[in-house]
Amino acid sequence: MTTPPVALTDLGGPPDAPLLVLGPSLGTGCVPLWSATLPRLRAAYRVVAWDLPGHGGNAAVGEPFTVADLAASVLAAVEEHAPGETFVYAGVSVGGATGQQLALDAPDRVDAVAVLASAPRIGEPAMWAERAALVRAEGTAAVLDGSRQRWFAPGFADAHPEVAVPLLQSLARLDAEGYAQTCEALGSFDVRDRLGGLAVPVLELLGAADPVCPPDGPTPIAGPTGAVPDGRRVVLDGVAHLPPAEAPDAVVEALLGFLGRDGVTALTPGATATEVQDAGMVVRRAVLGAAHVDRAAAAAAEAGGMSEEFQRFITAYAWGGIWTRPGLDRRTRSFITLTALMARGHDEEFVMHVRAARTNGLSEAEIGELVLQCAIYLGVPDANHALRLVRSALAEGEA
Repeated sequence: MTTPPVALTDLGGPPDAPLLVLGPSLGTGCVPLWSATLPRLRAAYRVVAWDLPGHGGNAAVGEPFTVADLAASVLAAVEEHAPGETFVYAGVSVGGATGQQLALDAPDRVDAVAVLASAPRIGEPAMWAERAALVRAEGTAAVLDGSRQRWFAPGFADAHPEVAVPLLQSLARLDAEGYAQTCEALGSFDVRDRLGGLAVPVLELLGAADPVCPPDGPTPIAGPTGAVPDGRRVVLDGVAHLPPAEAPDAVVEALLGFLGRDGVTALTPGATATEVQDAGMVVRRAVLGAAHVDRAAAAAAEAGGMSEEFQRFITAYAWGGIWTRPGLDRRTRSFITLTALMARGHDEEFVMHVRAARTNGLSEAEIGELVLQCAIYLGVPDANHALRLVRSALAEGEA
């Protein structure tokens, strides 16, 4: 076992808040990758971030290591920073692999883990060995074009150069040996046969456009066929391999919802109206999408009067009163909601919640099964009409 050097950065937060540890992706510094999420995360957590050998703020590079070695080094760094404390963890790609390893090797220290754009095995060993050899021979500039294609969904880098360019420039400046050693660590990483025994709550957050860890990969972590019983799966449309950079609002909302910061409901003893409203807004934005909620709020503000009051009402009582309750997960609530809307013929709401169901982890096939089930109890004409709406909603989402 070796001890790879990792560099921990304290990013601040309320002194009495829980500790959140953020992990990087291969080829990125952790702070630049997560920077757009930090204002909101720091409001709820004390946040620290760690960097891989030769990456970001970590110039040190030691001997070759495994992901298990990396997890042990991260745990040691956190122990030095906050002795004896438990923490929640969120990491991207190799940072997500490290999170899985931490949850398996130190479940008494990890309260929950969010695995972003990662998997229990990522790629094939031969591919990682080939990339490590390429970088050692030609430097990280040799993987710039490929990383641009893997990191960002089609069109994102051109539309958002302020996000993509600094990350790619940072990749070009990385230590080649640190990058190569991380490739080799990923090549030997495989915890597929251990995930079933994982007792730590897990969020699996994937980008629908991620070519590295696609949602239909062979070994899902969470969801109906996932290996982890206490897991939640979220798939973000139009996102590839760097979700915190591509969709920071959606990532924050998924994290806060999963980690329990939206746990206040209208029935929580002592909850204030503001707490219920705020908790409902977090879940509403996470499920329906920030852009949709912002459009609804803007239209209500322009209309004024009852429109604004109605928006506050549904945020507090539908989203803050029901969707925040822990008794059912969001996937199940989506199944129930789609069934009720289909039965009552509320087409506009049905279409909106088809898209929300995809965000909550329902596959197209599962939505199709729901329609077939309802065809028996509601009637074929209603199901046929609903199926047309589903196709339209999914096509619009892809567009």
